[in-house]
Amino acid sequence: MEQQSRGGGMWMRGKTIGRGSFGTVSLATAKRKANKRRNHLPPLMAVKWAEVSNSGTLQKEREILTMLEGCPNILRCYGDEITTENGELNYNVLLEYASGGTLASRIKNSCGGLPEADVRRYTRSILQGLNYIHDRGYVHCDIKPQNIVLVLCSSSSSDDYIAKIADFGSAKNTMIEQRKRKKECRCLSLRGTPLYMSPESVLRKEQEAPSDIWALGCVVAEMISGKPAWNCKSDMDIDELLSLIGSSRELPETPSDMSKEGKDFLKRCFVRTSNFRWTAAMLLNHPFVSKNVQVQAAPELSNDSKVQLAGSYVEESALGGQKRRINGSDDPSIGEDSLKPSMEAFNYYKRLRRFATAT
Repeated sequence: MEQQSRGGGMWMRGKTIGRGSFGTVSLATAKRKANKRRNHLPPLMAVKWAEVSNSGTLQKEREILTMLEGCPNILRCYGDEITTENGELNYNVLLEYASGGTLASRIKNSCGGLPEADVRRYTRSILQGLNYIHDRGYVHCDIKPQNIVLVLCSSSSSDDYIAKIADFGSAKNTMIEQRKRKKECRCLSLRGTPLYMSPESVLRKEQEAPSDIWALGCVVAEMISGKPAWNCKSDMDIDELLSLIGSSRELPETPSDMSKEGKDFLKRCFVRTSNFRWTAAMLLNHPFVSKNVQVQAAPELSNDSKVQLAGSYVEESALGGQKRRINGSDDPSIGEDSLKPSMEAFNYYKRLRRFATAT
């Protein structure tokens, strides 16, 4: 590891612990005198930095973290600073240090997947973060194990870690993006990592809150099995993967050794029609992650939730009630008869929508 001896006015830069497309991450320690004057700086932090000339994405990430400040399920930001080192101007963002590393490392070292109790706990924490993000009009656009970090829980006497969402380099404000598109007539570009992209992201380059939920489902399946949710062949290229995600009727693989509640949770995430996919708020009431609901019990849903649940039924009926798996042979042809159940479900969905509006 290379060593850095310089830093800002209130902190010192330490060894480099990671590199990404948008910057370098190093350890940072608060200077003793500075820490007394500015007690919001903890003794140990992480600093994400890049040359000022290449720091546009990092500066945008800092702005988003400021807007999302206060959520315990999002990596905390302590501020930013421009420093001069070796004759170059660097832009630095001071972040909470995740001593547990990334969720990707935790999965890799698990030798076949994490205990389901840990998966439930991490999933709930990620959902709480996503709910906070979506409520404020933002979409992360790159939920994956590498962007989930494990921070030691300060309120626990044991070595428990809380999962926190990090790396907002691909995140966007949905309202601002819509205004920019209308004003500048810009073409949409893909954001994120192919293995975790949703069908609508690939087909229409549409990345809204439901896309984060699809990605979360991929992360949950990976936590359980220890391998990516898409069971890709070793010789499959990115174009083939994107075609599988966007144009086929396949779904990511649900681990066979997962609990009944876990399988149902993934079923709500892996709905190809984004409007019928469950939201973060709805999933927080699911027995797989809910603290207040018995594992065997079904969650109580509002009228709006029941309408969205009916939407899930519409899609399942259109598929003949069967899940499509990669390399599966249970792919019946779609004829006129296979469309009849979907019409019945759609009529049921419309009745629920009228009921919800009336009440």
